[in-house]
Amino acid sequence: MASASIFIQDVCYQHRYIRSRDTSLIVERPERLTAVKVGLAAAVARIQDVVGKPLSPRKPTEDPNDLAAALDKLTLGAQSSITAPINVVHSSATLDLLNHPAVQFTHAFPDHNTTQDSNEYLKNLKKWSEDSAEKISKGDSEIPQGLAQGDLYLCPESLNAIQGALGTVCESIDTVADPDPLTSKRAFVAIRPPGHHCGEDTPSGFCFVNNVVVGAAHAHLKHGINRVVIFDIDLHHGNGTQSLVWAINAEAHRQRLETEARLETGEPPSTITPGLQIYYSSIHDILSYPCEDGTPSIVQAASVSISGAHGQWIENVHLQNYESGGFWDLYEKDYKKIIRKAEEFVQSTATNVNEDLLVIISCGLDASEHEYESMSRHGRKVPTNFYAQFTKDARAFAEKYAKGRIVSVLEGGYNDRALTSGTFAHFCALSLPEVHTWDESWWNEDNILKLQSAVKPKKPKGRASGSLSAPLTDLEQEPWLRQTLSIFQKIDNASASNPPPAKPTPAKSKATEKITSPGTMNLSSPKGEAKETVPSAGGIAENSGAGDPAEDSDSSSTGSLSSLSSLPDSVQGDERLVEGGGHLSNSAPSKKLPRVILKLGPRPSS
Repeated sequence: MASASIFIQDVCYQHRYIRSRDTSLIVERPERLTAVKVGLAAAVARIQDVVGKPLSPRKPTEDPNDLAAALDKLTLGAQSSITAPINVVHSSATLDLLNHPAVQFTHAFPDHNTTQDSNEYLKNLKKWSEDSAEKISKGDSEIPQGLAQGDLYLCPESLNAIQGALGTVCESIDTVADPDPLTSKRAFVAIRPPGHHCGEDTPSGFCFVNNVVVGAAHAHLKHGINRVVIFDIDLHHGNGTQSLVWAINAEAHRQRLETEARLETGEPPSTITPGLQIYYSSIHDILSYPCEDGTPSIVQAASVSISGAHGQWIENVHLQNYESGGFWDLYEKDYKKIIRKAEEFVQSTATNVNEDLLVIISCGLDASEHEYESMSRHGRKVPTNFYAQFTKDARAFAEKYAKGRIVSVLEGGYNDRALTSGTFAHFCALSLPEVHTWDESWWNEDNILKLQSAVKPKKPKGRASGSLSAPLTDLEQEPWLRQTLSIFQKIDNASASNPPPAKPTPAKSKATEKITSPGTMNLSSPKGEAKETVPSAGGIAENSGAGDPAEDSDSSSTGSLSSLSSLPDSVQGDERLVEGGGHLSNSAPSKKLPRVILKLGPRPSS
């Protein structure tokens, strides 16, 4: 039996920002998946070294050390895999957004007190995607007024990515829920866009559907799993997930109360299948999005701790700053509390403790020590080894209570180094056989820099797009690095073939001028070390790296997941417009594409 499975959905590359050709300030970008694949490849290489097994069966005459030759014999198709101990699935799964039961359960739950179409949001989302190119070509925004223009974007192919992401999550659930003891019970799902900020009909924070709640609903509706534990380790509170979980738990609680009342009166109990119960927990920064502007209801929701009352099981733990060497005291005392509370949920709600339980990790990697300063501007970070240790503890919980069934779904994480190192640590702990352990030096800064140097980004001039490529050019590289690059070439073989979507740009405006920054943040340099940043009123610096916005340690509170801030009109000086993905007020006038306005002072003399 494979120790774990990797599910990769390359159609997710098709979700792109098309309001402008300049994507240098877009952090939720297709290349995030490539950075994750690099981390997965490194993890598989290290695991294979530790376990001491080849990636594929070989003939006795073959050289057991010739990993490249063994990999060349693999064909990674729709259902192909790297064997023993890791399965890699290049998924072609998709679903119908308007008709899939788990999506309906999550995003179109009928309200019997209104005549409103319960499917309205999903129909709108489909239409927004389909009409996006046409709207942008006319100078309109594809995102309706009232929604966060700076945090949300769509293109015509976004629907493919969203449906493919959901289909792949459901496919991973089917795998781990399979009663066949030979199927893998642990899975990591590499998809985008993320989902944990999306409620029933409230897209926000890059999220349009809630991937993990749809997965939980699928486990319940198809596999009869009535209890799900969700561990959310993203830097940001999963406000959308919590709101959905609250509604689902409230309905399950209502059904239980109704059944108890029937029994007390001697009436036959309802034949309704037991409702889905979900424990939701989150470790997050209470100072960051969606709480950054201090809205009381949002801050209060992100601070809730409730264990069983009114059928609710919610636990929120706030990240804290820590001194050097003090993190693991915080971890044992505070952060691990979400696992202890999950045990309380299991013991309080179960008849058969591990018969109907599934564990899902909302695997955000943006609390990483390597995340952009502009994204993690309050300093509430975790060391990379957190992603290994927490995964080990969550896995032990799943082994004890859920027959080992655990699915991890990618959420946030925007800096390539954060994504690669976090995925590396996370998947090692998720998949290493119990008799083995990891070495945290595997993902130390020196090794991650070596990996990033070997996997060189290639991009068209002036854009933040373009896949990472990994040519084997240096035969003197360390063996683990050569293995990693060989594996990466195999698991990344589909991303380059995805055709880019249409790229309409807004109508030209004489008031619009592209700003070219003289300085960039060097992704390959140690964290926080910049070649040069552009002085500007808002602390914003463009960058020329592959989708890696410059560090911004001086951003003010904006109430937006985006790292950018729009500047007040009262600032005087030469006005130039940068077409990008920054936060903009929801009250922006219609018929205008969102732009970040920089007031930079007098235009320099020529």
